[in-house]
Amino acid sequence: MARTELTMGELSPRDHAFYGLIWAGTTLAARVDQALSRTHGLPLSWFEVMLWLQGQSEPVPASDLGARTLLSRSQVSRVVDALQDRGLAVRVPSPTDARSVCVALTTAGRQTFAEADATRRATLREVFDDRLDDEDIQALETVWAKLKRRDM
Repeated sequence: MARTELTMGELSPRDHAFYGLIWAGTTLAARVDQALSRTHGLPLSWFEVMLWLQGQSEPVPASDLGARTLLSRSQVSRVVDALQDRGLAVRVPSPTDARSVCVALTTAGRQTFAEADATRRATLREVFDDRLDDEDIQALETVWAKLKRRDM
């Protein structure tokens, strides 16, 4: 059976840019998720939580992870449970709020993150790094900064 060539029809430049962002994010995230899952048994959502944790020198409140990641609070809680089950993260009582817990990567978690980040970089090299020059990266940084402004 022959494939039909699908199109989205006529799109304005703004619509095209929006759908381009959606396509790029979805496509690149799927590649990274597949590589991380296959190589390290880490879904992208786990990697994202680990990314935020690895940058911290002290345990962070779990609620802060929910505010910074693209995950809901309940998803963050499930991810932290899974990371803790694998010995990659630990929950500790909050030093300032007895009702809260803080989360940190373990030594094994930091090592696993470093290995997974190398896999992420290798996965993206051909489809991202090798296709974009420094000017492209700077343009993307400018776009992300505008889109991330808090006044949205």
